Amino acid sequence: MIGVIIAILSGAMMSIQGVFNTGVTKQTSIWTAATFVQFSAFLVSISAWFLAGKQASFLSLFHIEGKYMLLGGVIGIAITYTVIKSVEILGPAPSAMVIVTSQLIAAYLIELFGLFGTEKVEFAWRKLIALILVIGGILLFQWSGAKGK
Repeated sequence: MIGVIIAILSGAMMSIQGVFNTGVTKQTSIWTAATFVQFSAFLVSISAWFLAGKQASFLSLFHIEGKYMLLGGVIGIAITYTVIKSVEILGPAPSAMVIVTSQLIAAYLIELFGLFGTEKVEFAWRKLIALILVIGGILLFQWSGAKGK
């Protein structure tokens, strides 16, 4: 249950962050906002690392198997940029729905093919049907918000 609560908090914070970052972008620029987001995240992360007692040294990063896994920060800036642009173009709710659906599809494909060291799972028609229903829900949500409907 705690995992579900943490996931709910994560989703809510991602939506709030997207709106905040888009607001900062409107008053500055996308790269100013993205730089501030990443820099403030760095400051919080380094503070938490010190407060937690430096559980592992930075030198341990040189021993990571699968060096591609160190691209999380690069992907993070791409996420920040794409979330800001999607919220700006689509609005908070539609962008969140598409983002979450994209996450679900990508996560299922990662599991299905056992990518990036994850355990491979068997294909399940029920999961494919669920994904189709989610996409249908997005279309219904968008259609119900159309002007004059």
